[in-house]
Amino acid sequence: MGVMGADAWLTLGIVGLTMAALIGTRVAPDFILVGSLTILIVSGVLSPSEALAGLGNPGLATIGILYVVVAGLVQTGAVNAVGTPLLGRPKSLASAQLRLMLPVSAISSMLNNTPVVAMMVPVVEDWSRRTGLPVSKLMIPLSYAAILGGTCTLIGTSTNLIVNGLVLETTNLGPMGFFAIGALGLPAVIIGTVYVVAAGRWLLPDRKPPLGQPDETREYTIEMLLEHTSALVGKSVEEAGLRNLPGAFLAEIERGDAILPAVAPTERLQGGDRLLFVGAVDSMADLLRMRGLIPVPDQVTKLAVPRPERSLVEVVVSASCPVVGRTIRAGRFRTRYEAVVVAVARNGERLRGKVGDILLRTGDTLLLETRPMFAERYANSRDFLLVSEFRESAVPRHEKAWLAGAILAGMVVVAALGIVSMLEAALVAGALMVITRCTSGSSARASVDWSVLIVIGAALGIGRAMDVSGAATSMAGAWLGIVGDNPLLALAAVYALTNLFTETMTNNAAAVLVFPIAQATAAGLGVSLWPFVAVIMMAASASFATPIGYQTNLMVYGPGGYRFTDYARIGLFLNILLGIMAVLLAPLVWPFTP
Repeated sequence: MGVMGADAWLTLGIVGLTMAALIGTRVAPDFILVGSLTILIVSGVLSPSEALAGLGNPGLATIGILYVVVAGLVQTGAVNAVGTPLLGRPKSLASAQLRLMLPVSAISSMLNNTPVVAMMVPVVEDWSRRTGLPVSKLMIPLSYAAILGGTCTLIGTSTNLIVNGLVLETTNLGPMGFFAIGALGLPAVIIGTVYVVAAGRWLLPDRKPPLGQPDETREYTIEMLLEHTSALVGKSVEEAGLRNLPGAFLAEIERGDAILPAVAPTERLQGGDRLLFVGAVDSMADLLRMRGLIPVPDQVTKLAVPRPERSLVEVVVSASCPVVGRTIRAGRFRTRYEAVVVAVARNGERLRGKVGDILLRTGDTLLLETRPMFAERYANSRDFLLVSEFRESAVPRHEKAWLAGAILAGMVVVAALGIVSMLEAALVAGALMVITRCTSGSSARASVDWSVLIVIGAALGIGRAMDVSGAATSMAGAWLGIVGDNPLLALAAVYALTNLFTETMTNNAAAVLVFPIAQATAAGLGVSLWPFVAVIMMAASASFATPIGYQTNLMVYGPGGYRFTDYARIGLFLNILLGIMAVLLAPLVWPFTP
């Protein structure tokens, strides 16, 4: 490995211990990485400014702002309006993964893969619940598809742009063509998609995220009105997506004076239908957010707060509640509490009839649409045994969905055309989401996943330590010294080294560190630099074996309920497959002969 100083050895030791802790413990990744970065600062390997420079990285800031943009898309219903029809209702896990990976790869080839994953995470979470497929079988395929798609064009990933910039700055080769890297990227998409779909059944974990357990203890009854202007009018129950709701079912339809008690999946919906659903609380919240469906209007429309500004609260009725023993309507529940009962649960008993006519008993659990601050106001009230507010339960601002979509499209276009940087475009888009009330300021703040940002920032700091300590350069020199004067072996060594650095640092840092080494190697062998440029682009992006190597892997880590080893189980062999493909194919597309 060559002569290394004490700082380099210490850095390698800390990196090794960090990897071991991530693999062998269940301590949160942000704690482990921040702890490792702290040791590097205290030991003097990094100055505080060098260690914390990663927190000011434009890419990291871009991810943070994109959470706000995605909040606007989610809270207006724009994401689900596009994502749900695109993904459809697959018949099997393999079909679901194919439906997910192909469009995401295509989109990521033209958009930076980070915002694509940021937008798709909430869509896939909702899709997983609706289809009953484990979210852990879908989140890694989402990240992998975005990574693979990004390798197809020059703008698909920031790594390609950085490497192309290095070519322009340090050589006279000229720029790489917009679609040129697609000669390796398109085969990578095909190989990666086939591999994940074929092997995912066994190699992806069957696991639910920590807070993703459905509530099976309470069965609510809720009555919804199908608006005459709804897009669901004229569709069958199955076509409208109301047949296979997770944890809920359509019990009956009231149509005029007629009641349809056993609703067939082929039954066509009509404007003005009253639909009675029975099921778990999460499904009730989904129904309340569905466009074209509203709770029975005789009470909901009388609450003097716009629906998108209301809170969804669950309460348990106590014996001292003045409404006990009376119907919800006769007890004037709405007037008394400035809240509307939209669903009732009673010890698994199915409650029939209209919600307003239900006679309340002690212990009944009610799902309420309330004015803001209801939970704080009645948290200690003797009327309720329990008051629990649902987070992220607001009804989407459907009328602003087109506006949120337009803001997103504008962000993508100006960034793709190079008018402004991705960070600047995201900052403007995030501000517009708040200004136009596609999302509120409080929701925007709450939408940011700080643990993901801390992990990425700390990983950048550790990558910086590999650079300044000399550990990376020493490893690279020793690695390439093994291959001698064989261009193909040198190309394989450059790919393997870049990929190793990518998995232990970050993709951009790996590409920047290896590029001058590859440049010197190509010059020493008297061969063209182009095949080395191509494999660096591929190897820096082909980060599938660890969550810390690529930011999209980190973005799905929590939502998928993953552990560190889950990535290695499915991703290590994919790394090898794509490495073999790239090393063998690159010299055919870009010959070694200068």
